[in-house]
Amino acid sequence: MSLVIRFKNFLDETGNIARFTGRFFSVGIKPRYEHKEFFNQCYIIGYRSLPLVGLTAFIMGLVLTMQLRPSLVDYGVESQLPVMVGLAIVREIGPVITALIFAGKIGSSIGAELGSMKVTEQIDAMTVSGIKPFKYLVATRVLATTLMLPLLTILGDAISLFGAYLGVNIRSVTSFDLFFLQVFKSLDFSDVLPAITKTLFFGFAVGIVGCYKGFNSTKGTQGVGISANSAVVLSSVLIFIIDLLAVQITELLGLN
Repeated sequence: MSLVIRFKNFLDETGNIARFTGRFFSVGIKPRYEHKEFFNQCYIIGYRSLPLVGLTAFIMGLVLTMQLRPSLVDYGVESQLPVMVGLAIVREIGPVITALIFAGKIGSSIGAELGSMKVTEQIDAMTVSGIKPFKYLVATRVLATTLMLPLLTILGDAISLFGAYLGVNIRSVTSFDLFFLQVFKSLDFSDVLPAITKTLFFGFAVGIVGCYKGFNSTKGTQGVGISANSAVVLSSVLIFIIDLLAVQITELLGLN
């Protein structure tokens, strides 16, 4: 495939996603609201993702602490380990890693679920039955991912900091109160707010991409697998792009 054709396909895909996003804002905010399905998706997307996010966050905090300690010891600033770990987790590592785990689990799940519904004509059957599939299937899932990812990030940060506390105590003895006093003393409102705010956009991107890929799935069962895989890849790329833009914006606003 030539470079020109690839670029044309990229522009077509970008335009289709933008149109899909515009349809979400035009349709999703209008009554009638699917409250029951929305809360069901919050349970599936948020609560059922917590074990994986929590385990990943705990290991991340533990490993990060163990990796940073030797370097800080060499420079004689081992006492600053809680401060550095806390800033790294809350400002950058926690939100991004949680979003990537979220994209892998939820993005693929939404893409596969809606893709299977598409190829088995269940979405067409919903339309014939008088149910608005876009509002019922897409709007509820996108809103749920947008809301649940910030909450998962907050919980993941807390679990990760607890893992960091255990990591600090592997080679030395630091009280629980002293460790978290150092962590929270180093954090500012300008550290927490941008980190949580960008997870709203991470969650929205995961939801939109997963729904778009599933809603436009073709080629039978093979297309379902392609939709799930491409949803994860594209969501992950968008997370890094949004993170880059968020860093630039916070620097321009003087929040860093």
